[in-house]
Amino acid sequence: MAKNGKKIEELRNKIDAIDLKILKLLNERTGHVLEVGTTKRKDNTEFYQPDREREIYERLTTENTGPFPDHALKSVFREIISASLSLESPLKVAYLGPPATFTHQACMEQFGLSGEFVPRSEIEEVFDEVERGRTEFGVVPIENTAEGVVSHTLDMFVTSELKICAEVMLEVSLALMNKSGKMKDVDRVSSHPHALAQCDKWLKEKLPKVPVVDAASTAAAAQAASVDPRTAAIASEAAATLYDLRVVEKKVEDQPHNFTRFLVIGKGKEPKKTGRDKTSAMFATKDTPGALYAMLKPFASRGINLTKIESRPLRSKAWEYIFFLDMDGHVSEDPIKEALGELEKLGSFFKLLGSYPKSN
Repeated sequence: MAKNGKKIEELRNKIDAIDLKILKLLNERTGHVLEVGTTKRKDNTEFYQPDREREIYERLTTENTGPFPDHALKSVFREIISASLSLESPLKVAYLGPPATFTHQACMEQFGLSGEFVPRSEIEEVFDEVERGRTEFGVVPIENTAEGVVSHTLDMFVTSELKICAEVMLEVSLALMNKSGKMKDVDRVSSHPHALAQCDKWLKEKLPKVPVVDAASTAAAAQAASVDPRTAAIASEAAATLYDLRVVEKKVEDQPHNFTRFLVIGKGKEPKKTGRDKTSAMFATKDTPGALYAMLKPFASRGINLTKIESRPLRSKAWEYIFFLDMDGHVSEDPIKEALGELEKLGSFFKLLGSYPKSN
């Protein structure tokens, strides 16, 4: 036992020495980051560059030989980059709140914990914060694998001049929570309509006679449950911690592996090509036979993969629609550039929403 204790002490001493080396290197890295920040200010260059972050993550994971896992490596360096950015120029990011919503989690996933996150109660308010320059970026939900597109976000892009700078993909796991942590105390269930729809089957099986109440967000439902012992919320486990609730049951969503996609919006320059990019655009067709076929042909003829196409009513004209496209590739690539040029000529309305790195 004494021999093992000595070996453990020796290993801990080695770990302590390595920690000091890491600390020294972190401060050395930070010094270089501050120099970069000074140069950026002189050149009026964007501080936040998602393409540069992706480059860092991909280089490190490629070089990683283990046993430290790649996903943890990304988490560690996300916080290093976040802290460094806060020294260069503290980032303010608006998001669909309140705190502990999945959009809030997407913010932390993208920007780390050193960002200044500003909750807003409506998607329109998030766009407004960025457009008025009160925050550098905004984060909004765009679609869910179970419930489909968030139409209000799509509608905002029709009139907004903001661009998509990045995307975040987040696995959504929901929990039922209340003050006591007991099912017998649940007299009503509250959550955002999308979250309730994702748990519809579970609710009908487990709580068939309990009324369901819509809330502005999953976090708002948790907030309400924190002051009403008879109300249970469906929200993230992070909301339970924030609002001092106890989890009654975890993973109450009907469909496992449920993901929500979020968009980072801003005024900045187009992120550089990374090799794993996505481009988004919107267009309206002229009211002629075969118009939609003609609009999509430029992509098919060039072998461009359209990963999403969604239609929304054009509010200014009855029975006319705007289409939203996502495609693989960057606007700097000739096939994408040419196809979008043709699309602009053919349509009655066209807007490029941005090219940006794909989420991991």
